[in-house]
Amino acid sequence: MKDVAAEAGVALGTVSKVFNHIPVGEEYRLRVEEAARKLGYQVNSYARGLKTNKTNTVALIWPNLRHPFFASLSDAIIGTLMKRGYRTIVTITNYDSTAEQQCIDLVRQNKVDGIIALTYNPNLEVDPQLPFVSIDRHFRAEIPCVASDNFGGGQLAAQKLLELGCQKLLFLRQGSNVAGEADKRRMGFEAVCRERQVEFESLYLPNEAGFAPFEAFLASHTHDGAFDYDGIFCNTDRLCYEIQKRLELLGLRVPQDVQMIGFDGIQRFDSDDYYCSTIVQPIPQMAQTAVDLLLSTDRSSLPALICLPVRYQPGGTTRDCL
Repeated sequence: MKDVAAEAGVALGTVSKVFNHIPVGEEYRLRVEEAARKLGYQVNSYARGLKTNKTNTVALIWPNLRHPFFASLSDAIIGTLMKRGYRTIVTITNYDSTAEQQCIDLVRQNKVDGIIALTYNPNLEVDPQLPFVSIDRHFRAEIPCVASDNFGGGQLAAQKLLELGCQKLLFLRQGSNVAGEADKRRMGFEAVCRERQVEFESLYLPNEAGFAPFEAFLASHTHDGAFDYDGIFCNTDRLCYEIQKRLELLGLRVPQDVQMIGFDGIQRFDSDDYYCSTIVQPIPQMAQTAVDLLLSTDRSSLPALICLPVRYQPGGTTRDCL
């Protein structure tokens, strides 16, 4: 570090502050960074972590990165952490509860400063001394959870379908059967249907069953080329996309015959186009909130749940797009 200080023309303490992400004047920071690049100097974060008990590294434990929402949220979290001077280790569990616990144990051994996790194991053992933020899942009161307003999103989807003229509604959910905040999408949807006295059905499609349950339901509720339900709310945009394909294979038109709304707000290739009409989750705000909670210096008064607002966005599968 002495060589970097001499090259930059600053005090050794200034170099130490820059390398430890302590604020200094912008001019000094740029001089130190340029000197370090010129000299090929790299900070040994692991060695520094042994000394300071801080590595400026956060672990992200995720079920997969194939799901568009998971990929978008992880990208936003990594970018937010980078702006705060933190690197990210990403571990993938593929919905395996044993793998989730193993990942937590592994990253603890590697001295990370905290964990942000989207998990499906309700019995995870989490070190109370290690900062931990959960996405969409409650563990204990002392572990903060960040979620979008799933109940309000379910309400909004049902209200919008009814507003657009639908008379018989269907809710479809695919995914894990572990309880979480996302279950409130169905609850909000059903609450509006009951309040409006609208005929509805809710159907769960287990991951292991694929789309066979829906295809059987579709066959038994289609008569003379018409499906009994003219409005569908899917618990994800990805599911909405898959269901639309199956409806169209039977000659049903979306949105002319059946209107559909998904949930997540996934856009096509970073453009302004959406895969379907959708309830948009506030991904940038979710990422910022999760990082703020994780890096909070006062962990004695963190909220158990922060619920962020959602919005409706037309995207081609409802008649307000025609």
